[in-house]
Order: sequence, then structure tokens, then C-alpha cells
Amino acid sequence: MRTYYVYIMTNRSRTLYTGVTNNLARRVYEHKNHLIPGFTSNYKTDRLVHYESTPSIQAAIRREKEIKGWSRARKIALVMADNPWWDDLAEDWYD
Repeated sequence: MRTYYVYIMTNRSRTLYTGVTNNLARRVYEHKNHLIPGFTSNYKTDRLVHYESTPSIQAAIRREKEIKGWSRARKIALVMADNPWWDDLAEDWYD
């Protein structure tokens, strides 16, 4: 059974990026090392500040779209609920 993740990445300026993946460790590594051209490389969103898991890709995509439709304030509230100091949840994943 697979697990799918909805996640939020940020940078020092707290620019927010919401994404979905079936391999969170790989995807965060790609963000941290700016391996995929586009928004996250341009804005250097390299800190994982929130993630959720689900066994359904459809549920993960629905949740990603839901979060992307929220106001910035609501996204910040989501991060703050579990990670009030905006710690990088993947800080020691690649040591």
C-alpha cells in the first residue's frame, strides 16, 4: 500500500509552496537541492514546514487543491498549528 503526501515548503522569507508526492524524502531532497526548475528553484523554497499523509492519491490531490485555494493567512495558521516555530521538519533527514 502506497502513502501519498501533501506538503508545504517555505524559505527564509516565508514564501509558501504546496505540493503532493508519493515519496516525501525524495521530493524534499529535490527542493532542498533546487533540482527541478520552476517556482521552488526560483524562490529557493527549501524548508519543509508541514506535511500530511494519506493512502489515496485522489485524497492527496483534493487536499493539495483545497490548501492551494486558501488564503495565505489560513495556510500560515495550518503551519502554526503543528509547527509554531517554522522548524524545518526535514532538517536532519540527509545527514
